[in-house]
Amino acid sequence: MPDSPDKPETKARAQKSADKALTKKSPKPRKKRSPKPSGPTPQWYKYLMFGCMAVGLLWIIVFYVTQGQFPLPILGNWNILVGFGVAILGFLMTLRWRG
Repeated sequence: MPDSPDKPETKARAQKSADKALTKKSPKPRKKRSPKPSGPTPQWYKYLMFGCMAVGLLWIIVFYVTQGQFPLPILGNWNILVGFGVAILGFLMTLRWRG
């Protein structure tokens, strides 16, 4: 004899699953983040950002063209790292730039 959906066991099982669905905790609301400042970035930020990129590039170019006599001869080849550091600072600033 096939199982009929009218059996009390089947009804009880269906009722339990319906109760579980209703009693599940609703997801907790996420904490709201502080709103990010909207609008464009101030004008000085753009000048500083592009200025850092240009100064870093010029630092490296001057170091190579003068064969290490400028910008700071005491640093030696570390001048390359200084130039890249300043340029990378400018590129990292682009992450916060809003047109």
